[in-house]
Amino acid sequence: MASLNLLPHPPLFSSFLHRPHCNTHLLLTPKPSQRRPSLVVKSTVGVADPSPSSSSYAGDTSDSISSLKLNLLSAVSGLNRGLAASEDDLRKADDAAKELEAAGGLVDLSLGLDNLQGRWKLIYSSAFSSRTLGGSRPGPPIGRLLPITLGQVFQRIDILSKDFDNIVELQLGAPWPLPPLEATATLAHKFELIGSSKIKIVFEKTTVKTAGNLSQLPPLEVPRIPDALRPPSNTGSGEFEVTYLDSDTRITRGDRGELRVFVIA
Repeated sequence: MASLNLLPHPPLFSSFLHRPHCNTHLLLTPKPSQRRPSLVVKSTVGVADPSPSSSSYAGDTSDSISSLKLNLLSAVSGLNRGLAASEDDLRKADDAAKELEAAGGLVDLSLGLDNLQGRWKLIYSSAFSSRTLGGSRPGPPIGRLLPITLGQVFQRIDILSKDFDNIVELQLGAPWPLPPLEATATLAHKFELIGSSKIKIVFEKTTVKTAGNLSQLPPLEVPRIPDALRPPSNTGSGEFEVTYLDSDTRITRGDRGELRVFVIA
């Protein structure tokens, strides 16, 4: 389960900026009744030619980003976080994500790490098409051998303490007439920034807290598997790249190609 690591343009310069820009206009003065026409030379030094409004350009860019975000949300809607995604659904979601990533440009977390702060809700993971909680990593199946129903999935990130928690709401089936058991599993990690846009997380512990009728029970810390017994495919750590990030939307791509889309909760 620890493998559930769902879990800004350089200015343009040209030589004319370094010397006065001069436009010379010849203006014909009004012709008096008994005088010859005369010419007056008016020089406009340093007056730049009109240019498109930068605020208008910024507005157009913002509108484009908003449109691409809506396109991505539309592509992943109805897929149950990716659990119900077909191959065609996976392709459409990936194409929509790539368009938004290209429009947003390269992410530099060394300058915008604050945008990571907060509680993020997972709305899509391509890895969930495997129908397991582990995604592309080992994990228990959903709705097959075990009567597990996946609820909401969140990531809680604290940039000061470097805490990175994957929070998973689960519902475990029980024999009739007992009601299903509701629980929330928190997979605690620490994170570090690698380069400008890549994050590495290291697993620390898993805590399970029951909800519903059993919410009064204290949290249970699940014993960690000894490193010697841990399979090579589950090292307790992982890496992913943040490929798009703004105040309310985040796209990541994992070290095994997993595409994940989050919105701020």
